[in-house]
Amino acid sequence: MYNEIVMAGFGGQGVLLIGKLLAYAGMNGGSEVTWMPSYGPEMRGGTCNCTVVLSDREIGSPISKRPHALIALNLPSLDKFEDAVRPGGIIVVNTSLINRLPKRTDVTVVPVPANEIAVEVGSAKAANMVALGAFLGVSGLVDQQGVQGVLVEAFPNRQKLIALNQEALRRGFEIGQGHAAAVAVK
Repeated sequence: MYNEIVMAGFGGQGVLLIGKLLAYAGMNGGSEVTWMPSYGPEMRGGTCNCTVVLSDREIGSPISKRPHALIALNLPSLDKFEDAVRPGGIIVVNTSLINRLPKRTDVTVVPVPANEIAVEVGSAKAANMVALGAFLGVSGLVDQQGVQGVLVEAFPNRQKLIALNQEALRRGFEIGQGHAAAVAVK
């Protein structure tokens, strides 16, 4: 198993956080892991992304030119990374902020209204968790419970925040699982 995942969006959307959560869950699950952030000097409001590599063997480089998956939280991120995703890969699209789906037909596209779902569960800031959950549901790469456990470690003594993020993750996971089932039927 060797998977490269790029998560991208505006600074302040929690892109780096979901990358860390995925990396820690993978590490806790026994995978070799790298996490590499990239962001502009403007931080909040500017673009940022991170690459997570999960593997069952040593990882030679944290840099990915042809990721297996993309979680795009905004249109500039989809525009920048869509063509780089490997054929057969996964692209999770936050349809709340992205007004188009990927042009590609050789990848699994998971449209998810992440911001709307996040508001439903209690905070617009949880859109990143909805998107991460959708990726976990469609890919099966890391156990959802593993990420939920890492959330508890990341936010100790903040039960309300933990519960809200876990619910956002669960809601996204259900959407991703629905797309995984549809792909399996094809």
